[in-house]
Amino acid sequence: QVQLVESGGGLVQAGGSLRLSCEASGRTFNYYDLGWFRQVAGKEREFVAAVDWSGTSIIYTDSVKGRFAVSRDDAKNTVYLQMDSLKPEDTAVYYCAARRLGLRPMTNDDYDYWGQGTQVTVSS
Repeated sequence: QVQLVESGGGLVQAGGSLRLSCEASGRTFNYYDLGWFRQVAGKEREFVAAVDWSGTSIIYTDSVKGRFAVSRDDAKNTVYLQMDSLKPEDTAVYYCAARRLGLRPMTNDDYDYWGQGTQVTVSS
């Protein structure tokens, strides 16, 4: 069993920055792919970023490339999402997710474990 808890969300002005954290308990991240998704009311969950189990493969959705950065610290069992140059369109509930390593695309919304979500609101 893996439990994920996100933190770091909040209210920021456009152009500002936030760093989201996702801490895991129950098991280590060592052999898990880790993803970040976001969801706006009335829309489906959207893939944002992910890092594979080894830390060697990282992928971002086009809308956040150059602005967001995902990283993992396996010693702390934590994955981060650094968000810079935030835009109002980034406003959403952000979720971290974990899955046992697999060859399927990390953009797929088929992770095994999900956090409770943290609200990010960007004002203009």
